[in-house]
Amino acid sequence: MKPAPKPTPETQPFWDGTAAGELRIQRCRPCARHYFYPRPSCPRCGGDQVEWVRASGRATLYSYVLNHRPAPGFENEAPYPIAVVELEEGVRMMTNIVGVPATPEHLPLDMELRVVFEQRGDVSVPLFEPAGGAR
Repeated sequence: MKPAPKPTPETQPFWDGTAAGELRIQRCRPCARHYFYPRPSCPRCGGDQVEWVRASGRATLYSYVLNHRPAPGFENEAPYPIAVVELEEGVRMMTNIVGVPATPEHLPLDMELRVVFEQRGDVSVPLFEPAGGAR
């Protein structure tokens, strides 16, 4: 069984969003910047007037590594890409890429992606797949 994240009070709005099929990130009201990972104040201006907003779910592939030594729960999926994607809103997040062979030929940088969700225990985990379907 794949490991599942454990929501905390700070991250619960993010996980509530994934359960609803939405990718939610935070935005600072004073400087209007989006940011991710969840935290109580803006990493740019330090402001504490932050809100949760629905992200578009669109991203591009920023970087990745092909993992050939699977973590527990991923034994049947190796090799698999562990990626950093850049959301349309300008923030980056770590995730997995699914729906495409795990080869460099199928994982060009800047590839357009869209969010999908995988249920793991009590949480729904955001993953990304090619925006135009599998290549």
